[in-house]
Amino acid sequence: MTTDNIPSPSHSAIYTGTVWHRRHQPKAHEFSYRVYMAYLDLDELSEVFSRSKYWSLDARGRLWPPVQFRREDFFTDDDASLSESVRRWLQQQTGRYPNGPIRMLANLRCFGYLINPIVCYYVFDDSAQRVEYVIAEVTSTPWQERIQYLVPVPASGQVEAYEFDKSMHVSPFHPMDMKYVWGGSTPCDQLHVSIDNKRNGECVFQAKMALNRLPMTAKNQRKMVHRFPLMTLKVAAAIYWQALKLFVKRVPVQPHPKSIVRNG
Repeated sequence: MTTDNIPSPSHSAIYTGTVWHRRHQPKAHEFSYRVYMAYLDLDELSEVFSRSKYWSLDARGRLWPPVQFRREDFFTDDDASLSESVRRWLQQQTGRYPNGPIRMLANLRCFGYLINPIVCYYVFDDSAQRVEYVIAEVTSTPWQERIQYLVPVPASGQVEAYEFDKSMHVSPFHPMDMKYVWGGSTPCDQLHVSIDNKRNGECVFQAKMALNRLPMTAKNQRKMVHRFPLMTLKVAAAIYWQALKLFVKRVPVQPHPKSIVRNG
């Protein structure tokens, strides 16, 4: 039996689709691009990354593997496994240690380079049947600061409009005095995530992901490398190219709060 024909891990998958951004204020601006993201059951990492020579798990001895998972790229950089770090953090937030599966939607390193504007951790209940929480891990560009937000998921599995305060400077074109409104579905054949930025009660920016699920097979792992060989570089290029367009449109640049403190 070739690796292409080995059944895929029961819960991990690959999602492909479109990321879309729309700015309403102070200048209208919109763009979209195609992506793929890994959806990883954190208890299946060894199995997922043993299938293809293109996908590597903490492969420090190899020079720039096409796709690579590194533990320190996610959540808190401590000695615990990623799964355990997520569980400990959630226990601090809720007072209860989660025992169900944790599955992560994220970009992985491509030829050594990583950018992850958002990572979603789906925390399942003890029966592994229902998502109880989504942890949204946001990383700022270009400062590479990282923060986690906790989103409770109702029994329906669909988050319609969960609102919370913005707590970290993410983009030089967004001020801090904003609220996020999260929407999203439970991972299945299709997966949707939306984030609206509101200021003074008005929606000033929207971001959406609309993704379709593929099985996590060696064939599909290889296919992603061939189809999106520089996925993370593509994401970074899109962010900086669109930032240049916003600058040309004279959208005001918002200083990082730390620079305000230093200069005050």
